[in-house]
Amino acid sequence: MTLPDFFVAGAPKAGTTALHAALARHPGLYLSAVKEPKFFLTDGPPPTQGGPGDAKTYAEQVWRRADYEALFDPAPPCTLRGESTPFYLYNQAAQRRIRELIPHARMIVVLRDPIERAHSNWTHLWSAGLDPVQDFVRACEAEDQRVAAGWADFWHYKRLGLYGAQVQHLYSVFPADQVLLLRYRDLLEDPADVLNRICAFLGVSQGLLSELPRENVTAHPDQSRRHRYLSVLLRAGSAVTTALPGHPAKTVIDKLESSLQQGAAPRRPLTWAQRQALIPFFDADVRLLEDLTGYDFSSWLRPRHESGGLVGARPAGQRQARNGRPRDY
Repeated sequence: MTLPDFFVAGAPKAGTTALHAALARHPGLYLSAVKEPKFFLTDGPPPTQGGPGDAKTYAEQVWRRADYEALFDPAPPCTLRGESTPFYLYNQAAQRRIRELIPHARMIVVLRDPIERAHSNWTHLWSAGLDPVQDFVRACEAEDQRVAAGWADFWHYKRLGLYGAQVQHLYSVFPADQVLLLRYRDLLEDPADVLNRICAFLGVSQGLLSELPRENVTAHPDQSRRHRYLSVLLRAGSAVTTALPGHPAKTVIDKLESSLQQGAAPRRPLTWAQRQALIPFFDADVRLLEDLTGYDFSSWLRPRHESGGLVGARPAGQRQARNGRPRDY
C-alpha cells in the first residue's frame, strides 16, 4: 500500500496551501500533487448536491482507493508521504477513518483566530461570486439554514472555527504525540521556526526550509455592479452544472471566477462591531481549547485584527493542560 504517513489536517484558510507547498520542497518529504484530495471525507462517492459551487468541489474529490494510493506512487524511496486536506480537523468521521486505515499517521493542525478565519472564508466565497450575501455577519447568520440544506463544509463559516471540540475529538482518536498544533500567526511571522518544528515532529532533517510561499491569498473585490452581475451569472451556471454534470457551462464558470478575482485588493480588516457579533459564539469553545492545551487563546476574543502570540511559549503562571500531559507544540 502507498498511503500517506502524515496529514496537514486543518484548518481551512489557515495557511494550509502555503504550508503544503513549503513542505513539498523538503527532500525527505513527498506531498501529493493533488493538494486537497479529500479522500477520507466520505466512505464512497461524495454527494452530488449542495450549495453554489459545491458540485465542482465534489467532482474534484479523490474518493476511489486505487486513485488515492496512486497519488503517492511517485514518492521516492525512504521519503515520508503526506497530503493536505484542511477539513479533516472538522470532520470527525474522517479522523476515525484515518486512524482505522493508518494508525501511525501524524496530524499537523494550524489554528487561526476563528473570527478572522470565518471572515477570510466568507470573503473567499463572496469574492468568487458564490455567496450572494454581501455582509459577513448576515452570511454567518445564514449558516444554520445552509447546513440544514446540505451545503458543503466550506460554507460552515462559524462551525469550522470551533477548534476546542475538534481538537478534543482528535485527541480521543490519536495519541497526543501524533498531533502537532501550530498557530497561524506564528506561521506567518516566523516560518523558519515553525517549519523546523514540523520537521522535528516528522523526524526529518531540520534547517532545510525557511520560507512560506505566497499561496491562496484571499482577495476582496469592490461591491460593484460588475461584481454583482457576474456573480449572478456564476451562481446560475453553478446551478446548471449541479443539475447536469459535464455541462459545458463549467468552462464559462471557471472563466468568470478568474475574471472576478482580477485586480482585486487584499481582504479588508474586520471591524470591532463585526467581531463583537461573533465572539459569543466562540467564547465557550475557546475556553475548552485552553483547558485542553493549557495555552492562552483569549486574544481571539478581543478587538484586534489578527491574533499573535507563540503557542509554544507559555506565559508565566498559566495553567497546565487539564490531563497533565505535555503537548509537543
